[in-house]
Amino acid sequence: MSTLASSAEPLTSAVQPLAANLVQSVDWLAIAPPTLAAVVGLVVLVADLFVGEHKKGLLGWLSVAGLAAAALLLLPLLDGDRSTFCLTGDADVCSYTADRFTLVIQFLVLGGALLAALLSVTTLKDADRTLPEGEYWFLLLSSAAGAALLPASRDLATLVVALEVASLPAFALVGIRHGDRKSSEAALKFFLSSVTATAVSLMGISFVYASTGTLYLTQVADRIQHVDGQLHTLAQTGVVLTLVGFAFKTAAVPFHFWVPDTYVGAPLPIAAYLSVVGKAVGFSGLILITVVALPSYADVWGPALAALAALTMTVGNVGALRQRTTRAYSAVRLLAWSSVGQAGYLLVPIAAAAYSGDAERSVGSTVAYALMYAAVNLGAFAVAALVGRTKTANRIDDYRGLYATNPVAALLLGFFLLCLAGLPPGIIGLFAKVTVFSAAVDAGLGWLAVVMAVNVVIALFYYLQWTTLLFRAPDGESTAHRVPAPLTAALVLTGVLGIALSGAPQLVLRFADTGLF
Repeated sequence: MSTLASSAEPLTSAVQPLAANLVQSVDWLAIAPPTLAAVVGLVVLVADLFVGEHKKGLLGWLSVAGLAAAALLLLPLLDGDRSTFCLTGDADVCSYTADRFTLVIQFLVLGGALLAALLSVTTLKDADRTLPEGEYWFLLLSSAAGAALLPASRDLATLVVALEVASLPAFALVGIRHGDRKSSEAALKFFLSSVTATAVSLMGISFVYASTGTLYLTQVADRIQHVDGQLHTLAQTGVVLTLVGFAFKTAAVPFHFWVPDTYVGAPLPIAAYLSVVGKAVGFSGLILITVVALPSYADVWGPALAALAALTMTVGNVGALRQRTTRAYSAVRLLAWSSVGQAGYLLVPIAAAAYSGDAERSVGSTVAYALMYAAVNLGAFAVAALVGRTKTANRIDDYRGLYATNPVAALLLGFFLLCLAGLPPGIIGLFAKVTVFSAAVDAGLGWLAVVMAVNVVIALFYYLQWTTLLFRAPDGESTAHRVPAPLTAALVLTGVLGIALSGAPQLVLRFADTGLF
């Protein structure tokens, strides 16, 4: 008996250190922003069971407050990089990292979700209880939590989980209007395209894992350079499939077919959310895959992304140019096609990173452009939501003479459209385009810079056409637009942000000079 006890003691002492080594410490402050968004989503879902119908509006304000608090939790993280969920034997290999890139994208995501939430408060009130408020807010907060998690992901498994947490609630949000044929069709198209993208991405990631034996991005970057000759083709195939999957998420042509119908069928705040936060998710994942995990395969993804950028901006701008002003939902469709064209501009610096000696600076150009685009595009959707309260068809012609009925909204929309076009007084739009253009030229992609210049000229036509319509004499009797407080707050925030960035463009353009990683 004593012999058995004495032999068990060394075994127990050996197991205890092993168990201790498997326990990972959690930096709760680093993961606080996405965690708080997820927790508030659960609180809203449970509270919905106990809140009376006449008090459902409180759930919206609770969600707005939760997103604002999650964004404020980014401030304590500015003092330096933080990582958590790291390998016990190597503290430099982690699953979650809160560095400058992470914080900037999280600010974009949570800020975009906050503005979409402000628009949603008015939309849900106007819907007069035809939309399930508890489910709506839970899905929006869940998607925002996943979108905030993605830029911090530093292993392929966490990246895919974050991508799906951001995407799956969005399917339901697009189709949340029960009995609405357009909404159901939009949700189905969005779901099928996204599921296809996920399947292709997972296939590619599995090939990369089979070739390298690791899921951590930094280890993938090191090991994929030394893949055995027999696995080289498998690794290349994995790289290509992973890129194709993320191209779906960014709405790059030819994987863009779901965008116009999805934007039209979804509630307008969700279309605004997808146009900004959805793109931030796709592009941040694409940056992590290419620049962080696969820099040695730049000769594969560089030309592919350059071709996608040229194709995407051209198809997007031509699609926007073809929109008839009298067609139902033509304003939303134009913004949808415009967002496809803007995705092409966002792809240019990522493609340039493959040819540039300073990949961080190229990525910084994409992030700077994304920040500009997020502010002004959300502002344009806010004005569209205002006009859509009285003109449900939301035609471009419905904006004729808007200055006569609501001069502030007309001036703001004109400013936002000029920013997207890159014309004064939208200085930030002009400087952001110049930054992207410079990234292509510096990388030796002169042909891509020429394609971009041609597309900027094409875009000028439809942006200026819509802008001039705002100041024409209205047809018939003009309709005044009452602006509710949440919608006013969204307009003020986007307007102030757009004007501030035009007055001090260095606030975001510095990322193009200093890099983010």
